[in-house]
Amino acid sequence: MSDTLDLTQGGTVRRITRWGEPVLHTRTRPVEAFDEDLHELVRDMFATMRSAEGVGLAATQVGVDLAVFVFECPDDDGRVHLGVFCNPEVTLPSGKDRNLEAADEGCLSWPGGYQSLARPDHATCAGQDAFGNDIQLTGTGLLARCLQHETDHLSGIIFGDRLSGRARRKLDEQHEQLAHLYPADWPITPKVGRENSSAFGTPNEG
Repeated sequence: MSDTLDLTQGGTVRRITRWGEPVLHTRTRPVEAFDEDLHELVRDMFATMRSAEGVGLAATQVGVDLAVFVFECPDDDGRVHLGVFCNPEVTLPSGKDRNLEAADEGCLSWPGGYQSLARPDHATCAGQDAFGNDIQLTGTGLLARCLQHETDHLSGIIFGDRLSGRARRKLDEQHEQLAHLYPADWPITPKVGRENSSAFGTPNEG
């Protein structure tokens, strides 16, 4: 992921879209041009993700229907992985190698709500970096969850779609209770009481 390092700084914070906005529920277009427009988007996505204290962010979450996501997320050993995937495809273990891990999951596009969701504890993501080079990453722990969560976004799937009806209602109730803390243009305008928040108290997916 070394080619990405110069794209992680210098971006502008953008508004994060919310569930219900069409861009979040539609499959994205593939990235075909690995140009300065893409690089500007990636810089802005890193700036937005960090401002919102997230561990991953998909382009749809800043209103762009391109198949790209950024991440800065620890794995099961606590090692933080940083990078960008364009046109990602996730491969999950099957058979006896498949082990589901239930953990609280949240989404920057539905802030304030968390619900337990079981996902495979390993995931391999393949695609291209921001310069068109082929890359691959296998994640464990929170990183595995992040790779799955962000790739879902690029297929028009929000993690609420994977919850039971009861869990989804609880999630929506949690969001509604805290929605007043998140301005309409958040994180351009910071969360109310942000100085008391914890970046990794409950890590936010994108």
